[in-house]
Amino acid sequence: MAGAAWLLRANPLKRVVMGYTAKILLLGSGELGREFVISAKRLGAEVIACDAYDNAPAMQLADGREVFSMLDADALRAAITKHQPDFIVPEVEAIRTEALAQVEADGFCVVPTARAAQLTMNRDAIRDLAAEELGLKTSVYRYAESLGGVAEGAAVTGFPCIIKPVMSSSGKGQSKVDGAGELETAWEYAVANMRGDRARVIVEQFVDFDYEITLLTVRHKDGITFCPPIGHHQERGDYQESWQPAAMSADALSGAQEMAATVVNELGGYGLFGVEFFVKGDAVIFSELSPRPHDTGMVTLCSQNLTEFDLHARAILGLPVPDSIAARPAASAVILADRDSSHFAFENVADALALNPSQTDIRIFAKPVTRPYRRMGVALATGVDTDTARKMASDAAAKVKIVYKD
Repeated sequence: MAGAAWLLRANPLKRVVMGYTAKILLLGSGELGREFVISAKRLGAEVIACDAYDNAPAMQLADGREVFSMLDADALRAAITKHQPDFIVPEVEAIRTEALAQVEADGFCVVPTARAAQLTMNRDAIRDLAAEELGLKTSVYRYAESLGGVAEGAAVTGFPCIIKPVMSSSGKGQSKVDGAGELETAWEYAVANMRGDRARVIVEQFVDFDYEITLLTVRHKDGITFCPPIGHHQERGDYQESWQPAAMSADALSGAQEMAATVVNELGGYGLFGVEFFVKGDAVIFSELSPRPHDTGMVTLCSQNLTEFDLHARAILGLPVPDSIAARPAASAVILADRDSSHFAFENVADALALNPSQTDIRIFAKPVTRPYRRMGVALATGVDTDTARKMASDAAAKVKIVYKD
C-alpha cells in the first residue's frame, strides 16, 4: 500500500489510468474535517473518519468511521493497520504523533509529514523551530510547567502577557494577564483546557499589534501558492469572525509570505498550512502554524473559487493547484452554543438567510452535543467590501438561535 501511495504521488495521472481511488484516514472529524471530506470525495477519494466520539460531523459524510482516542497509540496503529490508507490526514492536534512517525517509517504517507505533525502538535516545538532554528521574528516567550514557572516566565516577558497551553484546540485555555494577581487563575484555566497529557503552558509577551492575519499557504508538487490574507477577531483565544482579503501593506504581505514559505518548506510534505502572524505597520511577527485547514479559513467557503479544503485535497492527492488565488470580499461569523445539551434545534435560519438571500449563507456543523462557547455553525457573506461582508455575516449569525430541549 505504501508503494501505491508513492506511485500516485510521483505520477498523479496513474490514478486515472489505474482506475484507482485514494483511501484517506482522517484523524479528527469536526467541522473542518467535514468540509475536507466533501472536497476529497468530490475528487474520488474514499475517506475513513476518526474521532474520540461517534457521529462527529465528518463521520456523517465519510465512507467509514472509527471511534477511538487518537492519543491511544495502540488504537491509532490498529486503525491504520485495518484500513491500510494511502494518506493519513491529521485534522486535530491531539494525536499520539510518535505512532505517526513509526507508521511513516513503515511506508505510510502522513500529511504533510509525521515530523510536521509532531512539531505543530505543541506550541513549544513549532515556536522553537521558528524562533531558534529558522530565525523568524516572534514575541518574547518562556515555557512553564507549574505556577511558579509561570511567575518566572512573566518576569521575563513583563505585563501584560498571554498564557496558553502548549497544546489546545482552537485557542482554548488562553488568557491575557495584566498583573501578577491574575497568574494563578490563568494557569488553572490553561491546564483545565489543555489537550493531551502535558501540563505545560507558554508565557508570551503581549504584542501591541495593529491586526493579526492567517496566511493560508499551500505546498504542492509544483511549488507554493498563497491565498490572500485573512483577518480575524478572537475572544477567549477562539476565532469569532474572519474576513478576506485583509488589507495590509505590500511590504508586510511580502514579509509574511517569505516567513510562511521558510517554515512550510522546513516542515515539508504537501498540503495546506494555516500560518498566523501579528502585524504592526510593515513589521510581521510569526505567531503559530497549523499543518491543515484553519478555522479562520472557513471564510474561503464563500470568498474563493477553491476553498481551503479543496486546496488541501488537491495538494495531498498530487493534483494541480493554481499559481495564484483570488478572493472576493467576504466574511464569516460563528454561531455559538451557551450551555451543555444533547437535545437542541436551530431556529430563525430562514430569517438569517432573508437578510441578504443572494449574498449570505448558513452552515450548520451537525455536532451531536453543545457546550458553552462551542462553535455549532457559521454565517458566511460576500459584499462590495469586507466591512460590508462582516456586518452581513455578523447580522446573519445573530439571527440564528439555538433552542435547548433538555
